[in-house]
Amino acid sequence: MEPLLLPFRWVYRGLVYFANSPRTLITSYLLMIVVAGVIYGEVEHRSAADAVWWAVVTASTVGYGDISPTTWPGRALAALLISTMVLLVIPLITAHFASRLIVDDDAFEHVEQEELKNDVRRMRALLEELAARQGITLPELPPPPAPPDHATLVRQRLRGRRNRR
Repeated sequence: MEPLLLPFRWVYRGLVYFANSPRTLITSYLLMIVVAGVIYGEVEHRSAADAVWWAVVTASTVGYGDISPTTWPGRALAALLISTMVLLVIPLITAHFASRLIVDDDAFEHVEQEELKNDVRRMRALLEELAARQGITLPELPPPPAPPDHATLVRQRLRGRRNRR
């Protein structure tokens, strides 16, 4: 089963990289406009300016109707451009910029978390030292839980997805 999922993982990782790079997102948007415009100009016999205008209007799903494809290849290109933009590029751009707007300034940074852990360890050592001086025995700390194996993580994720539905 693992080998069958490998291509999907690669696609997912590619999308994550793609979504987290504003330069890549904007470049891909512009590249899609230009490529679709060039192909549209060739297929529909339009000028470069008209073809790029059509690509921008179509990609943004505005669809003024002033220029529209009349051939089947042109219509297929329009369907592909709209689908790609609506289902992939525009949501990724929106999600990227939305995630930049929603930032928790009070969240601890990694360095701060490590500093807090070290402080707790030092306090625990001091507490143990003081308790030893007073002749007090401290209760044992429970052992840390073992990290779950891969199969357990997958089951938890699947269970979480089912519960959200």
